[in-house]
Amino acid sequence: MRNFVLAGLAAAAFVFGPTAAEAGRDLDAIKARGTLRCGVQGPSNPGFGVPNAQGVWGGFNVEVCRAIAIAIFNDPSKVEFVPVTTQSRFPALTNGEVDVLSSNTTWTLTRDTGVNRFNFPAIVFYDGQAIMVPRRLNVTSARGLNGATVCVQPGTTTELNLADFFRQHNMTFRPVVIEALDELRRAYDQGRCDIFTNDFAALAAQRTLLSNPRDHVILPERISKEPLAPTIRQGDEEFTNIVAWTVFALIDAEEFGITQANVDQIAGSATDPRIRRLLGVEPGMGTAIGAANDQYARTIIKAFGNYGEMFERHLGVNTPLGLERGHNNIWTKGGLLYAPPAR
Repeated sequence: MRNFVLAGLAAAAFVFGPTAAEAGRDLDAIKARGTLRCGVQGPSNPGFGVPNAQGVWGGFNVEVCRAIAIAIFNDPSKVEFVPVTTQSRFPALTNGEVDVLSSNTTWTLTRDTGVNRFNFPAIVFYDGQAIMVPRRLNVTSARGLNGATVCVQPGTTTELNLADFFRQHNMTFRPVVIEALDELRRAYDQGRCDIFTNDFAALAAQRTLLSNPRDHVILPERISKEPLAPTIRQGDEEFTNIVAWTVFALIDAEEFGITQANVDQIAGSATDPRIRRLLGVEPGMGTAIGAANDQYARTIIKAFGNYGEMFERHLGVNTPLGLERGHNNIWTKGGLLYAPPAR
C-alpha cells in the first residue's frame, strides 16, 4: 500500500509539475526581480534585434524573449534587453547579468559540456555559415577565395568554421578579427577585407546596412550547420522547460493553423484535444511547465502570432532581409521545425 501511495505521488508530481516553492534557482530569481534579463546581439542586428528611435527593441529574437516573459509573468513587457557581443555574451550569462541569450547563438558540444555549461532548450532558427563578397570580384564559389582577407568576429563558431573550411580545401586566408559587429561591417564596407563571413541570416541582415547593398552577393555554399537557440545556464530544469515549451508553442500554433487573428475563435470552437491543451481550454499544460497560467500559449499567439508570422514579419521575403523559409519551415511543409507532443 505504501509503495502504491508513493507511486501515486510521483505520478502527480510528473503530471502537474513543480509548485512555485519548488521552482528552480534562476526562475525564482527572475520572478523575485520581476523582469527577465535578455541578452540580445545589437544594437545593429536588423530583423533579429534593433531598438527604435524611442529605444524600444523589436525583432525576431526580441519577440522570443517577450514570449518567454509571457510564459513567466503573463506580461510581454517584463523584459530588460541587454546588448551583448560575441565576446561578452557568455560571461554575461555566466555571471548572471542576463538570464537568457536570444542572440543567434549556436548550440555546440563544447558549449553544452564545457566548464561554464549552458542549456539550449529548443532550436529556434536553423542557419549555416556563409560568405559575402563584393559583386565586382566576380567570385561565384567560396573555393575561389584562396589568399583572401576575411572579416570575422573572434570567439565564435564562425571563426573556427572558417579555419576548418580553408584548411579542408588547402587554401589560405588572412583574418581581420574585430569583435564589434558594426565595426566589422564598416571594415568590410571600406574594403579592408575581401570577404565577410557570418551565419547566412546575419550576413543578410548586415548587407542591408552596407552603403550599397546591391553591390554585394552572398555565395551559395553553407560551410557549417548553425542551430541557433535561446541559451541559459545549466542547473534550472524548470526555466529550461519554460523556454523550450514557449518555442514549441509557436511551432505548434503554425502547424495547427492558429494565428494571431483566429486564436480566440479557435480556442472557443476547437474539438481537437491537442489544440485544446495548447490553448489552455483543457487545463494542465501551463502548470506542468511552471508557466504563469494554462493560457500562456494563447496569450503569446495573440501578442505575436505563430512562428511563421514572426518569421515573415521580421525576416521573410517581404522584408529587407528577404529570407526564404527553407529549413525554418514546419516539418509538414518540408522544414525542420518540429515540436514534441504537448500532452
